[in-house]
Amino acid sequence: MKGHEAKMPRMEDILSLPVQDPPCAEFSAAQIKWVKVEGGRQGGDDIALIPFARVDDFVKGESSNAECPASFRIESRRKRPEGSISKPRVDGYLEYTLYWCSYGPEDYRDSESGMGDGSNIKPASGKGSRPGRRHMMRGCLCHFTVKRLYTRPLLALIIYNQRKHLDKSGAPCHGILDQDAVGTRAMYAPRISEELRQKVMSMLYVGISLDTVIQHHMEVVQGHGGPHNRDDFLTRNDVRNMERLIRNSSHELHASDECSIKVWVQRHQKHVFYLQENSGSEPFILGIQTDWQLQQMLLYGHNGSIASHSTFGLKNLKYPLCTLLVFDSTHNAIPVAWVITSSFVGQDVHKWIGLLAERVHTKDPRWRLNAFLVDDPSFEVSMIREVFQCRVLLCVWHIRRAWMRSILKKCCNFDVQREMFKHLGWILYCTRNGPNAMDAIEEFMQVFVDQRAFMDYFKIRWLPTIELWVNGVRSLPVASPEPYAAIESYHLRLKSKLYNEQHANSWARVDWLIHFLTTEFHSSYWLDQYSVETGCFENMRDKSFLTNAWFHAVHIADVDVILDEQNLELAKVISQTDRSLAYTVWNPGSEFSLCDCPWSRVGNLCKHVIKVAILCKNRQVARPLLAAQVYRQTLVSLLQNPPDDPLVLEHAILHATRLQQDIKGLEDLSNNGLLQPLPPEINSQLADNVLLFPRLH
Repeated sequence: MKGHEAKMPRMEDILSLPVQDPPCAEFSAAQIKWVKVEGGRQGGDDIALIPFARVDDFVKGESSNAECPASFRIESRRKRPEGSISKPRVDGYLEYTLYWCSYGPEDYRDSESGMGDGSNIKPASGKGSRPGRRHMMRGCLCHFTVKRLYTRPLLALIIYNQRKHLDKSGAPCHGILDQDAVGTRAMYAPRISEELRQKVMSMLYVGISLDTVIQHHMEVVQGHGGPHNRDDFLTRNDVRNMERLIRNSSHELHASDECSIKVWVQRHQKHVFYLQENSGSEPFILGIQTDWQLQQMLLYGHNGSIASHSTFGLKNLKYPLCTLLVFDSTHNAIPVAWVITSSFVGQDVHKWIGLLAERVHTKDPRWRLNAFLVDDPSFEVSMIREVFQCRVLLCVWHIRRAWMRSILKKCCNFDVQREMFKHLGWILYCTRNGPNAMDAIEEFMQVFVDQRAFMDYFKIRWLPTIELWVNGVRSLPVASPEPYAAIESYHLRLKSKLYNEQHANSWARVDWLIHFLTTEFHSSYWLDQYSVETGCFENMRDKSFLTNAWFHAVHIADVDVILDEQNLELAKVISQTDRSLAYTVWNPGSEFSLCDCPWSRVGNLCKHVIKVAILCKNRQVARPLLAAQVYRQTLVSLLQNPPDDPLVLEHAILHATRLQQDIKGLEDLSNNGLLQPLPPEINSQLADNVLLFPRLH
């Protein structure tokens, strides 16, 4: 390490030090270049600057020291508000945290009573002998201080007061270098890791018994050749303590819901990426992301997609819930962040989306998102595009499901249902601009004037925002149907767990929603991924959500689909369980297809609709999207009217070649999130130059 050290004259010069940010998930002192400060209170100590967001990564890295595995606890902590100091020192702090190795500072190796010489070695925190932990106190003096700088809040100054794990005599006091520790638990870290703790807690939350947890752990330890670290010594008592903690925990940390939320936030600060308390002018916003969720976002979001599932619980919950989802290798959705807000989530996305992206890029600066799917056109698309530097697509799953379920509920005639659904799709993909879009709606209302129940619902719920949706479809590329089934599966799973009648009395409290999401619900998704990775506990997973409609659709053979490309009014799909039965898919290939199978008849997206959509896409038929229609019709018009003049034709070929290159360049720009949508007036001119858009026939 001494080779990394450089002389610095005074503490006043610390802001000239380089900010070090090792490109790995966790890092230790060995991966940092330290300088030794001279003079002042920290004279002789090693110092370094790192991003404040990476302090936890440094603490974890230091705890994984191969020679001296440790667990650094917070010995003392102080905070001061911004603006509280008029002339702060260069090393003045907003937050001050002292971390001390859990094998010290007291030394009880030679004293049963705890009154030996080592008891005099205590930090200034005044926490005394810490009853109940004497058995692991071995006089270790290793400790460091972290200051979140007052003048540079995004930076942390690490002051390593004692980097080696030594006692007051200067000898190793734990780990493999301590001869007295060999063969004892003092060779390892004093506590199980946070990762193992979360693993065991998740197992307990999903109902795995204590005995099964212990048995599984023993099998894992035996699988890698016996114990190598403290985690391998997990005991029944460790698991029993966590079981007791779960049993005694409660969402209600205070009688007041607002105060209870504040207590939860204070206890789980590392899981909160944004908090705005409710005030007269500002809505309540809470952004939650656990360490495991961050790992999934890093894993599946890189070069992948994130989809928003917003406004869940508008009717039953105190505040609606927005979930950000990624998609794993089996096309299932995984929640990687939750945002609870008292306002429309899309309106305040600029407040928290940047902080969420910062968390990811802090862990992996090379992480890159391919596409962000919004399910509400009111989202601040420009902000999302700027933060993630990716394409933003509009996902119509939410509006499709809402319309479909309402039609099925309020209209009894199937023929009328499918015609209404088809007309609604035509309205959404209307090519005209301005008041003409309202003409299409007026025509829809006149044709189905006798469907009063649905019309009343449509006027109240959707008429005020329908132009926003039409403009959204016109200005944003629409997401393909692939993620719809995964989003719907997440929606149904959340609904089935959250709206259990035994929880009905708690729906009005936000603290209960937070507790439910971060414990039981979070653990069910952890179990899914753990089971996929290890093959364990398959029998504990919820069978109804193991796969979604997309997974089932791709396993339907093409020969089981009867599709007449000359008559795209309907398609037939042979049942996979009863070969004598065939289901009818009306308006095939469109997002607004309707099937007569039982799953679709209750408002869900079925495998038959998806299979037909895949087949239509592969065969280049039944293109429902406006952009695809305009593009295709423009090319067809060119092909049908080639120039007669050979010289003009030669120039046309040159232009066509350049156009192909330009389109490829536009695709690259779009993939990088740098392509801006065309102005509405240009879209309108393009639409007027093509034939009347077929009404999804």
